[in-house]
Order: sequence, then C-alpha cells, then structure tokens
Amino acid sequence: MSSESRAQRQGTVVAYANAIINLLLSIGKGVVGALAGSDALIADAVHSAADLVGSLAVIIGLRIARKPPDEDHPYGHGKAELIAATIVGGFLVAAAVEVGYSSGKSLFYPPKHPDLMAAYAAGAAILVKEFLYHFNIRLGRKLNSKSLIASAYDHRSDVYSSFAALIGIVLSIIGAREHILWLRYMDAIAGLFVALLVLKMAISIAWDALQSLMDRVVLEEADITPYRNTAQSVTGVECIDEIRVRDHGQYVIVDIEIGVDADITVAAGHDIAAEVRSELRRQFNRIQDVFVHVNPYYNDELESQTGKGDEA
Repeated sequence: MSSESRAQRQGTVVAYANAIINLLLSIGKGVVGALAGSDALIADAVHSAADLVGSLAVIIGLRIARKPPDEDHPYGHGKAELIAATIVGGFLVAAAVEVGYSSGKSLFYPPKHPDLMAAYAAGAAILVKEFLYHFNIRLGRKLNSKSLIASAYDHRSDVYSSFAALIGIVLSIIGAREHILWLRYMDAIAGLFVALLVLKMAISIAWDALQSLMDRVVLEEADITPYRNTAQSVTGVECIDEIRVRDHGQYVIVDIEIGVDADITVAAGHDIAAEVRSELRRQFNRIQDVFVHVNPYYNDELESQTGKGDEA
C-alpha cells in the first residue's frame, strides 16, 4: 500500500473515531446536563450532536474524494471534501441558533441551580476535545484535507464552548451557595456565549470551503513561487507567462502558460510542456494534474528584427 493510500485510510479511521466520540459526548453531556439542571451543558450537548452530523459528512466526503478521476469528473472528486466542510459549517450554524435561543429564553425564567457533576462533565469534555483538535489538525495538514481541518477547528470550538459552559456552571453554583442572584444566571449567559463562539467558527469554516468550491485560485505569491521556480528550471522554458493553482481539497490543479523559443518545432514545444508537467507532479505530491499552454517566446535579437514582443 502506498504512503498516500495509508494516509487516506488513516484519515477515514480518524473521521470514524470523531463520529463515535461525538456521539458519546453528545449523549453524556445531554444526560448529565438534564440531571444536573445546566442550560450551558445542554447547549454544549446540542453542539456535540451537530458535530456528530458533521463527522458523518466528513466520512462521506473523504470516501468520495478518494475516487480517481473519471470521464465525468476529469479533475477528480476532491471537491466532495469541500462540500463536507460546508455541511459541517451549516450544521454548526443551526446548532448555534438553537443553543442561543434556548439559553436566551432561560434568562426570562427563575435561574436554575446546576449540580457540581455538570462541571466535571464539562471539564472532561475539554480534555477530550483538545486532544482531538491536535490530532485532527496534524493529520489534516499532512493530508491537505479541508474536511479534517474543518473537523479539527470544530473540536477546538468545542473546547471553547465547554470551557465557557464550565465557567458558567461554576459561577452559577457559587451564586446559589452565596445567594448572589446575578451569578445564578451565569449558566444561561454561558450558553449564549457558547452559541456566539460556535456561530463565529461555523461562518469561518463554511466561507473558506465555499470560496474553494467557487474555484478560488491561490493568489499568495509565496505559495505559487515553488511551482513557478520548478517549471522555470525545466530546459527549454524561457519564461512563465501565467500560473494559476486551484484548490480541490486534498490536491491542487495547476494551469500554467510557458514561453518557449518561437523557432522550435511544435513537437519540441510539446516535449517541453510534457517535461514541465512531469517535473511539477514529481516535485509536489499534492498536484493532481497540470495543464500546460505553450506560447512563443521571442528573444531580444529577434524582437529588434521583427518588432514583436513576448506573447502571453
């Protein structure tokens, strides 16, 4: 099995693990939140339930993205991952709205008195989710997987939300014990804060994925320079007229226009273009395909004789 296949299989295993853990956390926080009377923990459980749906979307996206290019999808199936990342963001938005509504409504009723076990549950969730964040972000960057990176930031948003829930629960308990009325509302206020954190993260994830789905090209020169330098180093390439890099999730597609000596044969120009394509794919594992367009290049002497310049 190739290293790429092993890495993809590892990504799928992690996605399944994320789904199982999100299921357990959702049930655990929901049950404890109901028993302990904590709006903040129940809100956090809703967040985890949305994470579960997002994890399932990531699993499906990863499976589809691994399919090789075919006649109907010559650029591959990598955008399935971007769709999965968008779905994750969408479910998080829905979760944020539900959590915010539920917590805001609690402010208009007598405050609850959450039990200490709610604080323990929130603390345990923080530890689990922080571990999952680091694991997913490392693997996502290794695979250049948009959906796993989205899942990682989803776990990090869980850390923030569980931490906010923990603070709210603890302050509410203190308020009940010390008979400080405003502190007793901190559990519900923490739920609102959780909703805002989730909403912010969801918009960021969905926006980034949507931009890639709309074929946003890599514009940062620092990211394009390695591709440009590799193509320029191929014998026979006189200049790089234009280069565009399209992000398809785990891989990228490169469109490049090269200038070659205007006096060489079409066959020679074709061979140079083939070498550019081969060298780029050899140097960069993330490149799925390269489309090379050949332009005639006129050197300074010929330019002065013919009055023609470089053609792009």
